[in-house]
Amino acid sequence: MSNINRSLPLSSQLQQRSLEAVWHPCTQMKQHETYPLVPIVSGQGVWLYDAAGKCYLDAISSWWVNLFGHANPYISAAIRDQLEQIEHVMLAGFTHEPVVLLSERLKKIAPGGLGHCFYASDGASAVEIALKMSFHYWLLCGQPQKNNFVSLQNDYHGETLGALSVTDVAIFRETYAPLLRPCTHVPTPDWRYAEIGESPEAYAIRAASALERYLAENHTRTAAFILEPLVQGATGMGMYHPIYLQRAREICTRYQVHLIADEIAVGFGRTGTLFACNQADITPDFLCLSKGLSGGYLPLSVVMTSDTVFQAFYDDKTAHAFLHSHSHTGNALACRAALATLDIFEHDHVIEANKIKSAYLNKIAAPLADHPKVSNFRNCGMIWAFEVETDDRDFAAKCFQAGLKQQLVLRPLGKTVYFMPPYVINEQEINLLINGTRHVLDTL
Repeated sequence: MSNINRSLPLSSQLQQRSLEAVWHPCTQMKQHETYPLVPIVSGQGVWLYDAAGKCYLDAISSWWVNLFGHANPYISAAIRDQLEQIEHVMLAGFTHEPVVLLSERLKKIAPGGLGHCFYASDGASAVEIALKMSFHYWLLCGQPQKNNFVSLQNDYHGETLGALSVTDVAIFRETYAPLLRPCTHVPTPDWRYAEIGESPEAYAIRAASALERYLAENHTRTAAFILEPLVQGATGMGMYHPIYLQRAREICTRYQVHLIADEIAVGFGRTGTLFACNQADITPDFLCLSKGLSGGYLPLSVVMTSDTVFQAFYDDKTAHAFLHSHSHTGNALACRAALATLDIFEHDHVIEANKIKSAYLNKIAAPLADHPKVSNFRNCGMIWAFEVETDDRDFAAKCFQAGLKQQLVLRPLGKTVYFMPPYVINEQEINLLINGTRHVLDTL
């Protein structure tokens, strides 16, 4: 660190030190020669504060993880209390109260029949677990040929090799294609792909028919169908009608193919119900949860599955067990954060309160939706998105920078601007978000 100019402001020092020592995710590091890093030193509610004392409304919940605001006193107190007891113990051969309580509570609130919880630390790991469990289940059932997977066009499930194999995002997949298993991607039910005059429901039904045609021919070698329920996140917040989930559940049941619901981004109220699958009244064979599971505080993910799947592994032979592990599986601190998060949902009637906030934002956003540069303005629960008509290839970076000047953290997905704020956002902050975004569009 001898080359750091200590006479520079703290913000500049942090930027320089980070560029020399930290390799940032999903980032072309050379771009930070033009667009400097934002050095955050604290947070409170929906606000982030940088080293220069400037504040920014976290409109994207810090990559969709934060539900109840930064430095939430209730969640923070729960973690501090747990620190005085046990911070972590391996979950192989041991157990502890937080992980048992969390598993019991998840069983009560998850779609019916999902009563077995397998923990990891992040979303991609949860997807890996679900894929391996599905394949291993069919192997134990004497059907080893069922080892392929199918997912939706434009789906994103993570960037580890198994998760990337079922992801349909070219910029992530193309480089690592030689390392990936082949996967079929069936048409997305995203209503932006509907024909003129075709309703979102009708298009979703048509997309489901494509899934059925594929499984009718390939079910004997297909282990599972994985999808992001209701909202496809990383490829531009594509939204679709719940009828697709109903049809997908029926089709997978008919052809004996597992249904994996990747609710890592959309679980815990993001779509307007506690789980997106609730809107279709379905139960998947595997439910993957992360991000908001711990309120955005600590790395934690879980795969929930049925007793049918669990019993297939229950045997005297060690080789029949699900031999998969993560060092911090079921971390006690993370589980306490998750339990506190579930407490807030219960005590503060969050889902009902979010409906009021969603209606208010939609009302205030009417002029934004009518902006001449905006198309496909859409909403699902506490998620909003729209496309910006522009030929500027550098739009996302410029929008981010312009947003900071309006006290907003906006991180467009290509030309798609989206909002996914913490649930504690109030009307005044919603006004700032909408008015600031309009100003950004006018400026660009």
